[in-house]
Amino acid sequence: MSPNYIRSFSEGCLRPPTVIGQFHTLFFGSIRMFFLGVLGFAVYGNEALHFSCDPDKREVNLFCYNQFRPITPQVFWALQLVIVLVPGAFFHLCAACKSIKQEDILQKSSYTGFYIFSVFLRIVLEVVAFWLQIQLFGFKVNAIYMCDVGALEKKFNVTRCMVPEHFEKTIFLIAMYTFTVITVILCVAEIFEISCRRLGFLKNQ
Repeated sequence: MSPNYIRSFSEGCLRPPTVIGQFHTLFFGSIRMFFLGVLGFAVYGNEALHFSCDPDKREVNLFCYNQFRPITPQVFWALQLVIVLVPGAFFHLCAACKSIKQEDILQKSSYTGFYIFSVFLRIVLEVVAFWLQIQLFGFKVNAIYMCDVGALEKKFNVTRCMVPEHFEKTIFLIAMYTFTVITVILCVAEIFEISCRRLGFLKNQ
């Protein structure tokens, strides 16, 4: 791999062309991933083991937990982070392959439009993930979950299940919603910064 290619890759891939974009990378890559990786495991790591229903039998607990969690929150948020990274990664990969310099992104209309499109696509993906999170998890985790166990051919159709650490999970849900909102705001602000630089209201870096 040639030194010129490495230099173009570092300029085009590792450093966004705007101040807000660089802050977004720090926020997204450090704070958000750390919060999910460390605290997410602490809150949700043993949830399945501590999820219990009445009667407390393994098949009932497993059936109701799968009903309660069609997808585990850690997996959903990890997929969200990966998918949201795709537009930016694709742009920076193209920038590296075509040896596009950082200053070219804000000076050439075609590159600027391509970059803005990648940021806008990130906004769309974040909004879709926000909506899906509402549909899957809501805004609050209740202490009691009423499970429909009719498919198990039991004498009863509905049973009560205890959700462990429900208050901590509610706080974590609100935090993840907040991170999504902050990310969307940063993306919108980055588009605004790019527009101001193109119009000459701000000096290019």
